Amino acid sequence: MQGAPVGDGGGVPGGVAVTSLRKRKEPAPPDDQLEIMPLGAGNEVGRSCVLLKYKGKSVLFDCGVHPAFSGESSLPFFDAIDPGTVDLVLISHFHLDHCAALPYFLEKTTFRGRAYMTYPTNSIYKLLLSDFVRKSNSPADEMLYTEQDLLHSMERIERIDYHEELEHNGIKFKCLNAGHVLGAAMFLVEIAGVRVLYTGDFSRQEDRHLMGAEAPSVSVDVLIVESTYGVQTHQPREEREKLFTGYVHEIVTRGGRCLIPVFALGRAQELLLILDEFWDEHPELHSIPVYFASTLAKKCMTFYQAFVNMMNEHIRNKFAISNPFRFKYVAELDNEVFDDNNPCVVMASPGMLQNGLSRTLFEKWCSDKKSGVILPGYCVEGTLAKKLLTGEPKTIPSGTHPGVELARNCSIKYISFSAHSDFKQTSEFIDILFPSYVVLVHGDGNEMGRLKQALTQIYEKKSMEVLMPGNTQVVSLQFHGDKIAKAIGKLASEPPSQRRRLSGVIVRKDFMHRLLDPSELHTYTQLRTNQVMQHMTIPFHSDLGPLVQCLQQVFSDTTGYDASNSACVVRVHGGAVELSMQSPGVLLLDWNSTPLSDMISDAIISIVMNIEMNPVAASALLPAVKPEASAPPAKPKVDASCVVGILTKHFGGAEVDPTKEGYVNVNCDGEAATICLADMTVSSSSEVLQSRVEGVLVWLRETLLPID
Repeated sequence: MQGAPVGDGGGVPGGVAVTSLRKRKEPAPPDDQLEIMPLGAGNEVGRSCVLLKYKGKSVLFDCGVHPAFSGESSLPFFDAIDPGTVDLVLISHFHLDHCAALPYFLEKTTFRGRAYMTYPTNSIYKLLLSDFVRKSNSPADEMLYTEQDLLHSMERIERIDYHEELEHNGIKFKCLNAGHVLGAAMFLVEIAGVRVLYTGDFSRQEDRHLMGAEAPSVSVDVLIVESTYGVQTHQPREEREKLFTGYVHEIVTRGGRCLIPVFALGRAQELLLILDEFWDEHPELHSIPVYFASTLAKKCMTFYQAFVNMMNEHIRNKFAISNPFRFKYVAELDNEVFDDNNPCVVMASPGMLQNGLSRTLFEKWCSDKKSGVILPGYCVEGTLAKKLLTGEPKTIPSGTHPGVELARNCSIKYISFSAHSDFKQTSEFIDILFPSYVVLVHGDGNEMGRLKQALTQIYEKKSMEVLMPGNTQVVSLQFHGDKIAKAIGKLASEPPSQRRRLSGVIVRKDFMHRLLDPSELHTYTQLRTNQVMQHMTIPFHSDLGPLVQCLQQVFSDTTGYDASNSACVVRVHGGAVELSMQSPGVLLLDWNSTPLSDMISDAIISIVMNIEMNPVAASALLPAVKPEASAPPAKPKVDASCVVGILTKHFGGAEVDPTKEGYVNVNCDGEAATICLADMTVSSSSEVLQSRVEGVLVWLRETLLPID
């Protein structure tokens, strides 16, 4: 069963059944608490970075920068964690807000774990980040990392394919297709039987070149999902394409210049496919040029061709005939011959007009009434693109000439081609998975709040928690899985029975327990058993008889002494330790080292040393000792409060019997047992419970009572 959240992360009371998990009403130990903490993308879009901690394992999902900030202020809140404790970093895709802080994390922190991303992401990531370093506006001493740091960090990044299952340090993980962009992945992580799915940016809708995100085939306990569009629903793809091409056609036919700010990779390729097809169908537009201003995108087109097998069937069929990314009507922008006095269409990066060519062209054309800007994707708070959408300001500040205000007369249109999940896709995805917990990340606080409210209303009667932690806010979820040890080898040769007790060695590897006979350790593990034989000689110049008499006062089971045989071997506590006179003046002790025999040998050595130091006093005391006339010592008892405490830990409920002195009652799963403290016997109508309680009492006696 699932547990209930204990952190202040939002949500509503409730819970649902989860296979092999048990709900805890009492506070869980720290080891049973699963913690999720956004270091970025908590109630914001940008610097995606989410930390997962459970059972001493730590996974970091994504490691991006915030597009509205620069330098260290753009980084996730790494100071809230110890990077040296992170086992894994899993990067969902190549967009800067999901991966651009990775070189910093790998090279500038104490992180020594492993980092993974898909093959396409790895290939494009290097080019994108090289471009990011070159175009950084920060002074050299404020740059997050250098080109050399980036190249060095590449050596530490490993690649993973869709559906490939890997394991590192007890953490099982695999990646699934997320849609969104080429190579984008959702990561399914399993730790100690608890499954967590991190979606990153995902889209369930197939477009012109990408497949929609897939759902895992197994149950998921925790879903960490993007909430970029909150409760908004995208228009159907055909309607969006019609509106988009209509706006472009309207701008260029009135004699204007059309600017489409895009990221170099991702939606840009989708829009290029649409424009190329639209131009092919409209001969009247053939004289109007369409430019894509990105040498970076041109370099990355090679990877779009190399990884065509990861795209949808539509694009694969086109590739069988010709390369659809070799456009007929789209040309690369050449600044030397570019004439922007006539109608044209230019796609330029970055997509939010923060800087770069898209910002330069916007400032150049924004005062022209004929020209227009089409924003095709999500715009983050704090960027110029967002300001244009929210208020359509009459003037805008120049990015290249501080203090200068530019008139804004051009038209502004917004059509979402963003490959992010909308409310319909997200809610349907949750219906398929039906996780115990949904943790919202990567969304504006207002949009995220509306999404949380909508999901809470939908699943109010279905016991699902919806949470929306802010940056550095920890959400703690309690999971308690039953620890199961599988008997193997000799111990599994007979079928189990209620009264049968198994004795062996429990071997734990990560979160799997196996019970086996010690003699088979080398067969089923890489471990070996060894026996340590202790052999000690001690100076002893007294007679062996007084020593044996002293030992008999401490250890009743002391045998083998023969006064007529100087070579006799005395066995203490059933042979746990053997002693004999090796030669005159030298006493020999032999024992097989165990916690018990080591303790007995220490006691014997102490007695020997006392006699050796003061043999006269020891001899004087011995005649007064008459073991045969002594009354048998009272049988020691274990304190009742100690018994109750131990049994409560094992069975959940134990108390001193209020009606019978010297008895303790145990209740477990509707069964009861009674323990008599005088002789530590157990009575119960349940043979299983009686056997389990007797096993605990045997351990208790061996631990707490004196050696008999």
